[in-house]
Amino acid sequence: MEKVKDTQRAIVRLSYDGRVHKTFRGPDAGIRFANEVKVLRHLEARGCPFVPRLLEADETHFKMVTTNCGQRVTQLGDERLKSLFAELEEYGVRHDDPYLRNVTYRPADGRFCLIDFEFATILDDSAPPDHPNH
Repeated sequence: MEKVKDTQRAIVRLSYDGRVHKTFRGPDAGIRFANEVKVLRHLEARGCPFVPRLLEADETHFKMVTTNCGQRVTQLGDERLKSLFAELEEYGVRHDDPYLRNVTYRPADGRFCLIDFEFATILDDSAPPDHPNH
C-alpha cells in the first residue's frame, strides 16, 4: 500500500485496488473515528455523491476503509472552495475543516469531492430529505 498521509492524528494509505485505509491515532482518536464514521453514514443515507463511501469500520483499532474520491487538489478559487463546502450543508453536514487539503478531484466524472470528516458536524439528524441528486 502507498502511504498518502502520516501525521500525529492519522495515517492514510491507498491500497492497490484503490481503496483508502485510514487509521486514527493520537488524542481523541476514538472520538474522531466515531464521528467520521457517523458522518459518512449520514451522507450516504442522504445520497451525497461527492464524498467517499464507507466500506469497513473497525471500532477496536479505529481503522476505516473508504472508496477513493480521486486526487488531492492543489489549486482552487476561493469562491469555488466555499461553494463546495456550502453544497455539503444541503446534505445536513457542516465540514468544520473547510480547507483545500480536504478537496479531491475525481477524473471519472470531473467532480470535486470532499474528504476527511473527523471534525464535521451533522446539522440535522432527522429523516433524509428528498434531494434532487438522488
